[in-house]
Amino acid sequence: MDGRTESTRTRRTRRSGVPVASAGPAARVRGPAWLDGPMTSCHLVIGAAGLLLAIGLVMVFSASAIEAALDDQPAWRPGVDQLVFAGLGLVALLVAVRLPAGLMRRWSGMALVAVLVLLVAVLVPGVGVEYNGSRAWIDLGITDFQPSELTKLVVALWGAHVLATRGRSLTLRTLLVPLLPVFVVISALLMLEPDFGAVVSLLLVVSGLLWAGGLPGRLWGLGIATAGTLGYLLVSSSEYRWERVTAFLHPFDDPTDTGFQAIRGFYALANGGLWGVGLGNSAMKWNLLPEAESDYIFAIIGEELGLLGCLVVVTLYAVLAFAGFRIANRSADRFVQLASVAITVWLVGQAAMNMGYVVGVLPVTGVTLPLVSAGGTSLVLTLFVVGILIRFARSEPEAIEHARSRDRGRLARWLLPVPAHAVDPVRPGRTRPTTRGEDPADGRPRGRSGERPPVRRPVEPRPVRRPAEARGAERRVPPPAARRPERVPARPADRPGRSR
Repeated sequence: MDGRTESTRTRRTRRSGVPVASAGPAARVRGPAWLDGPMTSCHLVIGAAGLLLAIGLVMVFSASAIEAALDDQPAWRPGVDQLVFAGLGLVALLVAVRLPAGLMRRWSGMALVAVLVLLVAVLVPGVGVEYNGSRAWIDLGITDFQPSELTKLVVALWGAHVLATRGRSLTLRTLLVPLLPVFVVISALLMLEPDFGAVVSLLLVVSGLLWAGGLPGRLWGLGIATAGTLGYLLVSSSEYRWERVTAFLHPFDDPTDTGFQAIRGFYALANGGLWGVGLGNSAMKWNLLPEAESDYIFAIIGEELGLLGCLVVVTLYAVLAFAGFRIANRSADRFVQLASVAITVWLVGQAAMNMGYVVGVLPVTGVTLPLVSAGGTSLVLTLFVVGILIRFARSEPEAIEHARSRDRGRLARWLLPVPAHAVDPVRPGRTRPTTRGEDPADGRPRGRSGERPPVRRPVEPRPVRRPAEARGAERRVPPPAARRPERVPARPADRPGRSR
């Protein structure tokens, strides 16, 4: 040996000098350095959602112009309406960015009661408006409001608050109750409309909460079997829903009725090919494909922009999913973790269902493509949800530290404010911790409800009993304060009977 240390990664044999694998730890696969940045989650959410919104506005203009012209309306009218709703949604996004997580938690219970009242009110004749056999809208004069869209967000926030209040050590009962009973009640109200697609989207929200809450893996099989059985019973109980399922399995058996929309969607995708026919040149939007601007807008994207355009849309939803799970992984607030997972599973799962039934691998459920499909209530609410994700991304401890260490302009501070703390309290006026599970004031861990546990005074140790001999010796030796002072002998001059 020449005294040089060998590397822990690669070593050379003494005979051949060929590098061989070492017994040290294997190197992990790491992505680009910018993926580890403190603001990456925020930038990914803004970028992916912004591009999806831009693609959606362009495609709504393209897909709805011909049908509007055939109805003796201005060809630009549906696209301008969607643009107006996008503006309202951006205002809702800015409001959501400034909402503290503690405020969302405090009002989540009242919001749940409000949506239950709305779901009951929409069933009342004269209040609810019926379209395509479903009474799921309320006429507001300028637009139609759909309470089921708001219900998904409220259940996500309320369920995250309930599970976060109960801490991380959840039992099966505390995990399922009251989340599962509330889901059953809301699903029953939605089926009375009927709106089977909203029930499936709500199931995605609840599944995300249970997954983030730590539902044991052995129960997922039982849950999937139960959901499949209930879904079969719901589908078989209605001739209309049964026809939609059979059309998904065999669309060409009835090409003029139940399989008409699915087949036209296949034609649109096949006509687009790899590169597409060009923006605005779709043939299926000439009143050949029903709901081309809403439910089947992904087919128009495939026809005009081709396979590459579809892959761009799929990639943007994958980036949004990565950002949502990254927020949940890096956040210090249990409520933010649960809500981020539920919202991400809801948005990306609904997009997967929409694209799935367009390409023919899933039954038609009528759910829209988030941020892309036409629809006022859905677009405004989805942008509000994106604003909540941005708020959650900026509340990561690393993001707060990074934002405070930089000089930001007035516009940036107003549009994207820096949260005061990484964990917002449920009630105002209480100390908020900045690190996971600890309070910055004294470093003590937090309780299940997010509050600090009471201070416990230290217990003084009991005196140690000593042997009897030692105790007797202590009694024989007087304490120092009780001892008599030593007698100092007097000097000769001071003794009595003698004089100098």
